[in-house]
Amino acid sequence: MERAAALIRAGRLVAFPTETVYGLGANALDAEAVARIFAAKGRPRTSPLIVHVDSIGMARALASQWPPAAASLAQHYWPGPLTLVLPKQASIPDIVTAGLATVGLRMPAHPLALALIRAAGVPIAAPSANRFTELSPTAAAHVPEALADYILDGGPARVGIESTVLSLVEAPRLLRPGVIPVAELEALIGPIQLAGAAPTSGPHASPGMHQRHYSPATPLLLLAPGQPPPAGHGALLRLGHEMPADPLAYAAALYETLHRLDAQHLDWIAVEQPPDLAEWAGVLDRLRRACEIL
Repeated sequence: MERAAALIRAGRLVAFPTETVYGLGANALDAEAVARIFAAKGRPRTSPLIVHVDSIGMARALASQWPPAAASLAQHYWPGPLTLVLPKQASIPDIVTAGLATVGLRMPAHPLALALIRAAGVPIAAPSANRFTELSPTAAAHVPEALADYILDGGPARVGIESTVLSLVEAPRLLRPGVIPVAELEALIGPIQLAGAAPTSGPHASPGMHQRHYSPATPLLLLAPGQPPPAGHGALLRLGHEMPADPLAYAAALYETLHRLDAQHLDWIAVEQPPDLAEWAGVLDRLRRACEIL
């Protein structure tokens, strides 16, 4: 842990576990260190990064406003898979936020992630520890070689897909779905708007808004229920058979399954589409961005 923390303080990159996916982290207050994240991933600077904190107090110090909705949601869901987008303090470099006046803040629910932030003594900016648009890693073995200066192995990710991202700037707005149903969030803070498509140019309000994302190297096909897969050598993932019928269990298994199949050099991976219901929103978002729809 001390080596990883020392590297963060020195402006280097550390891949570390969270409960969602593994992140590629750098000191969020060091613009040069953050620039290394974009270079290593091949990530466009129009896609902002999430800043990971070890406490609500650290988050409040990085936000220029902390509305009652932020207080309620952080108290209820942190540590956990929820990112809150709020107006930022000037201490957050513009490269972290794609030049926007807002920052996404999250307190991860993984003991090693929290220990790393505390040992480093700084907030950590981190997208997923993958090359841009490729599959997110849910195990240390999924992190590409040479992407980070150090990999902190914390075992498999429990949640398995990236965090829910909720903007609290003006009216609450869902920027990226995750495993937390919108109805749960609305029960705490009232109505939530749904974000439209990301702009074709300029900064995105949240990570994960690119049309193509989360993709294995093997072509991934999204099939309607009962639709047969194409000819060729591939793998079919059916709901309730090869994949769990429960949305939380499905999310936890999704990227690990795709990583495993991607290593088999198949012609295709076909996924039977889960139901278009609120509790499946995060999984469906990832599949639709990763798949070619037949």
